[in-house]
Amino acid sequence: MQIAAVDMAIILIYLVAIIGIGFYLKRRAAQNLQAYYQGGKTLPWYMLGLSNASGMFDISGTMWLVTLCFVYGMKSIWIPWLWPVFNQVILMVYLSVWLRRSNVLTGAEWIRTRFGDGTGGRLSHMIVVVFALISVLGFLAYGFVGVGKFIEIFLPWEAVSAYLPFTLAPEYVPHFYGIVFTSIATLYVMLGGMMSIVWADVLQFSIMTFAALAIGIIAITQVSPQTLQAAVPPGWDNPFFGWTLDLDWTGLIAEVNDKILSDGYSLFSIFVMMMLFKGILVSAAGPAPNYDMQKILSTRSPREGALMSGFVSVALMPIRYFMIAGFTVLAVVYYDRLDLVSGGRLDFENILPSAILEFAPVGIMGLLLAGLIAAFMSTFASTVNAAPAYLVNDIYRRYINPDASNRSLIHASYLCSVAVVVISTLIGLYVESINSVLQWLVSGLWGGYVVSNVLKWYWWRLNGHGYFWGMLAGIVCALLLPPVVARLMPQLASDILPLYVFPAMLVISAIACIFTSLATPAEDPQLLQRFYRQVNPWGFWGPVRRAVQQQQPDFVANPNFKRDMFNILVGVITQTSLVALPIFVVIQQWQSSLTCLLVLVISALVLKKNWYDKLTD
Repeated sequence: MQIAAVDMAIILIYLVAIIGIGFYLKRRAAQNLQAYYQGGKTLPWYMLGLSNASGMFDISGTMWLVTLCFVYGMKSIWIPWLWPVFNQVILMVYLSVWLRRSNVLTGAEWIRTRFGDGTGGRLSHMIVVVFALISVLGFLAYGFVGVGKFIEIFLPWEAVSAYLPFTLAPEYVPHFYGIVFTSIATLYVMLGGMMSIVWADVLQFSIMTFAALAIGIIAITQVSPQTLQAAVPPGWDNPFFGWTLDLDWTGLIAEVNDKILSDGYSLFSIFVMMMLFKGILVSAAGPAPNYDMQKILSTRSPREGALMSGFVSVALMPIRYFMIAGFTVLAVVYYDRLDLVSGGRLDFENILPSAILEFAPVGIMGLLLAGLIAAFMSTFASTVNAAPAYLVNDIYRRYINPDASNRSLIHASYLCSVAVVVISTLIGLYVESINSVLQWLVSGLWGGYVVSNVLKWYWWRLNGHGYFWGMLAGIVCALLLPPVVARLMPQLASDILPLYVFPAMLVISAIACIFTSLATPAEDPQLLQRFYRQVNPWGFWGPVRRAVQQQQPDFVANPNFKRDMFNILVGVITQTSLVALPIFVVIQQWQSSLTCLLVLVISALVLKKNWYDKLTD
C-alpha cells in the first residue's frame, strides 16, 4: 500500500460517517418527494451554498485545475470560464430569484409554468427531461473517470489484488476503483436524498478546508519565490496575456510544450474570446437541469436562492485555489519526484494524486484523501439526486402512475438512482481522459442548450414548439457535429474541438427555435401573463407587459436591467479576484496579492450596496 495506516483509518472513518448520515436521515427523506429531492425546502441558504460549493470541489475538476495551473500558471485562472464559472455570478444577480419564484420541484416541471400543458408544452417538457438525463450521465461518467484515476495512484493494483480472488488488466484498474466509490456514494444518496447530501457536504467541506490550508502553507514554507521563478518559464506568474500564449517550457520541462500543443490553447486570445462569448450565452440561459438547479429550487425563498448562489463563489474559490496553488508549486519545483506515467504513457492529469503522495505528511494525507473522495462523493451524490427527480416526478408520476403513493415514488427513486449509476459507469469505461468528457459537456452538449433556454427568459414569442425543436437540434448537433468536424479537420486538438463547433451548433439551433416559434401560434395569453406576473423578468415582453398592466395598473415591471448588468460585471471581477488572490499568496507575489485584495474589497463593497442591500422576494 502507498498510504499509512493512520491515513487509511481516516478515510474509513469518513466513509462510515457519510453512510451513517444517510441511514440517520432516511426516515425524514422518505416523507414525500419534496423532502427527498429538496429537503422539504427547510434548509438555510448558507448550508445549501456550502453544499453546492462542496459539490463543485470534485476530484475530476480539481485534478484538471491543478494540471492547468501547473502548465499555464496564472493564465490558468481564465480557462475555467469554459464551465463557465461566472454563471454563479449571473445566478446570484438575478436568475436564481427568477427561477425560485416558480416554486416547482424540477427544471422540467418549471417548463410547464412557461409553456403550459398543450402539445408544445409537453414536447418541451420531454426534451428537458432528455437533456437532463444526457447531461447527468455525462457528469457521472466524468466523475467516475476522475475518482478511478485518482485512487489508482494510492492503491496500486499489485498490493490490492493480493487480497482479492481475481485480477484485472492495468487499463481497467481505475474503473474498478470508480465502481467501488460510486457504489458507496449511491448508497447514501439513495437513503437520505437532499438532506443527507447537504449534511454530508458540510462535513466534507470542513475536511477539505483544513486539508487545503495545510497544503498551501506547506508550499509557502518549503518553496521560496526565487526557487519557483527558476523552475517556470517567463510570464508563468502573470495572469495577463497577448495574442498568443508565449509560454515556453524548453529547457525546464520539455513535455509541457507538447501538452500545450495538444490542448490547443496556443492562440490564447481567440480561445478566451470564444470562452467569453459562449460563457455569457450559457450563463444567460440559466442553470442546466442538474444539482445546481435543484439546490436553487430547494431554498426557502427567492432572496435566499440569490444568496445561496453568491455564497458558492465566496466559500469555494479561495479554499480550492489555495490548495491547487500549493500542489502546483510543489509539483513544479519537485517535478522529477512525481510519477505521472499511467497505462504506459505520460498523463499530466496525475499531477494532483502524485503530488499528494509525494508531499502530504501522514495524517494530512488521510485528510486530503478523505476530503477529495468526499468532494467526489458530493458531486456524484448531488448529480445522482438530480436524475431520479426528473425520471420519477416528470415521467413516472406525470405519465405512468399519477396516483402513486409516497412509498412507491421513493422506491422508484431508489431504482432510478441505481439505473443511472450503472449506465454512466458503462459510459465511463470508454472515456479516455477527464478533459475530453469535460469539453464535450461544457462546449458540446451545453451548446445545444443555449438558444432555447436564453429565449425562454427574455422573449415572449418563444413557444413550446420552438423550444422543443431548438433543443432537439442542439442535442443532435452536440452528438453528431464533433466527430464529423474531427474527420474533416484532423489538425484541430480533439479535446478543444467542441468549443470550435459551438458557433455552428448555435446557428442551427437558433434557426430551428426561432423559425418554428414564428411558424406556430403564440402561447395562450393568460399563460404568458401568469408567468410574467410570477417571475417578472426584464427583456422583450412588451405585449405581455402591457396586457398585465391593463388588468393590474399597480403592477411594476422589472426596471433593473442596467443595474443587473453592472452588478454582473462587478461580480465577475470579484469572483476572479477570489481565484487569483490565493494563488498570488501561495507563490508569494506580495505586491500582486495586495493589489488583488484591494480590487476584491472595492468590488465587494459595490456589490453590498448595489446588490445585497436591494435583494427582495
